[in-house]
Amino acid sequence: MKEQISFLLASNNPKKQKEMGDILAGLGIQVISMAQAGIDVQPEETGATFEENALIKAKAVCQAGGLPALADDSGLAVEALGGAPGVHSARYCPGTDWDRLAFLLKNMENIPEEKRGAKFVSAVACAWPDGRTAVWRGECPGVLLQAPRGQGGFGYDPIFYLPEYGQTFAEMSQQLKNKISHRARAMEQCVAGLAEQIKTAGK
Repeated sequence: MKEQISFLLASNNPKKQKEMGDILAGLGIQVISMAQAGIDVQPEETGATFEENALIKAKAVCQAGGLPALADDSGLAVEALGGAPGVHSARYCPGTDWDRLAFLLKNMENIPEEKRGAKFVSAVACAWPDGRTAVWRGECPGVLLQAPRGQGGFGYDPIFYLPEYGQTFAEMSQQLKNKISHRARAMEQCVAGLAEQIKTAGK
């Protein structure tokens, strides 16, 4: 039987914990939330990139809990806005997800269809107690619509359209989104990277 390894997750989001836990279970990794580990740290996300912010969170939780820690940072980068909202996606303006979506649409209202390219980006970071770190990045390109479509997803999903699927993230099944999303692509690399780390450590 494969020995189980515990990793802390720099989040108390049960959906994120389950998603990452399911993906990493095949490596014998058990994902523990901050609450389960009795950790209460809220590092300031001062990084200029998704990678920097993910590492800030992973390092802080690793230091607080004394176990390897995983963290992710993700958001939307819009070409016509110079990459904004980027690392500020979750705090683009005060209010709810819908307020931020409406604010983005207002900032995009004079942008023609051919210049509405955007991408969702996810950076997944891991920090070990011995000081090692690793970061993996996943991207999912798409186009921003002029009005929301679909009832699923969250955040900017209702206006993020994938031409090859003819759907927004908010119209897509969760199963399909989980296969093609930015986080899925980052986690695919994360699994390969952690598998190599575990293999090396076992030698």
